[in-house]
Amino acid sequence: MIDLGLNDLPPSSSIAWLFPGQGAQFVGMGRDLCDASPEARAVFAAADDALGFSLSSLCFDGPEDALTQTVNTQPALVTHAIAALAAGVAAGVVTERPAFVAGHSLGEYAALIAAGAVDFEDGVRLVRERGRLMQTACDAEPSTMAAIIGLEPDALRTICAEHGASLCNVNAPGNITIGGTVAAVGAASEAATAAGASRVVPLTVSGAFHTPLMQSAAEGMRGALAAVSFRDPHPPVISNVTAQPLGRGSAFASELTDQITSPVLWLDSVTAMTGRGVSAVIEFGPGRVLTGLVRRIDREVALRNIGAAEDLTAKEPNA
Repeated sequence: MIDLGLNDLPPSSSIAWLFPGQGAQFVGMGRDLCDASPEARAVFAAADDALGFSLSSLCFDGPEDALTQTVNTQPALVTHAIAALAAGVAAGVVTERPAFVAGHSLGEYAALIAAGAVDFEDGVRLVRERGRLMQTACDAEPSTMAAIIGLEPDALRTICAEHGASLCNVNAPGNITIGGTVAAVGAASEAATAAGASRVVPLTVSGAFHTPLMQSAAEGMRGALAAVSFRDPHPPVISNVTAQPLGRGSAFASELTDQITSPVLWLDSVTAMTGRGVSAVIEFGPGRVLTGLVRRIDREVALRNIGAAEDLTAKEPNA
C-alpha cells in the first residue's frame, strides 16, 4: 500500500491541491519523474501491480493509440498525478498539507487519494473500470463535445435545452464545453455562434462525458463504488457536482456516480476555495490546464505545477 507521507506535513489554511482530467496525457509521461524519484517509481510500480499489467510501460513508451484509449488514459493520469505528489513531498517542494483538494472530472479520484479517502490501489482500479464503462457508453451511442468561448452559463444552458445538448464543463468565465449527440452539439454550436459566442471549437473526444448519455456508465460505477469503503477525507474535497466541500466518506459513492452525468462546475469550485481563504494552488500531473483556468478565474492566486522532474527543484511559483 502506497504511503504518500502526508501525515507528517503541517496543515495550511491557504493552499489547495489540484488534479487534472483527461486530455493532458502524452507518451513519455512520468518517465523523468521516475528517473528522478524513487517515490514516483513506487507509485507506478503499485499501479502495475494493482492493474495486473504494465501501465508504466504504456505511459513511458506508448503506443499513443493505446494510451489514449479511455480505459488506459484514466488510470495513467491518476497514477502520474499521485507519483508527482509523492515525488514533490519527498523532494521537499511540497511542505504543507492543503486546506482543500479538488480534481477536474477524473482528477477527483486523485484528489480523494491525496486526501486519504481511498487507497491508491483501489482508486486506480476504480478509474480503469470508469474508463471501461464510459468507453462502452460512447460506443453504444455516438456523441461528441465542443468548447464554447464567450458565452455565460445561463445563456448556454438555455441554448442547450432548446437543441437537446448539455453543459459538460463550466471551466472559467466564458469557457464552457457542451456535449450530446453529434446533431445536438452541431445545432447548439450554431445557435451559440448566432448568440454571440466568439469561438466554437469541436473537440476530439470519444463521446459526451458528463451528460445524460453517460447514464449506463454511471449505473455501472454505482456497483463498483459500492464495493469500496471511503474514509473521511483530510482535507475536504471540493465536489465537481455541487462545488461544495465534502468532508464525509459516506458522500463519495453518490458524488462519483452523479459526477459522470453532471457538468463539472470548475469555475464555482475555484471560487468556493478562494472564498474560503485559498490564495495558492499546486497542480499535480501532466500539463498546466488547471492552473491556466485558475489564472483566468482569479489572477491573484499563486500557481505552481509539479508534473516533471524539473519541477522538483523549482523553488518559486509559476510566473
